[in-house]
Amino acid sequence: MLDDKDIKKLIEVFPIKEEIVSKEEFENFRGEIRKEFSNLHTAIDAYAKKSDTYFQEMLMLARKVDRHEKWIKQIAEKLGVKLEH
Repeated sequence: MLDDKDIKKLIEVFPIKEEIVSKEEFENFRGEIRKEFSNLHTAIDAYAKKSDTYFQEMLMLARKVDRHEKWIKQIAEKLGVKLEH
């Protein structure tokens, strides 16, 4: 048999009618979440593209610096100049 304490505990645990979400409210919320997820996905995709371009440019720049360093060493050798680090 349930006593008053048990009933009070049940009332605290179970939602009341005002706390229950309707199907329409849930569908609206679901639509908003999908829209926000789509926006987030688009932003991440744009960032990924920019970062990929940046890393490609850095790789090209590093190769260019290596090439210039090689040329400088070759010129120094031909001129008889000793390069120090």
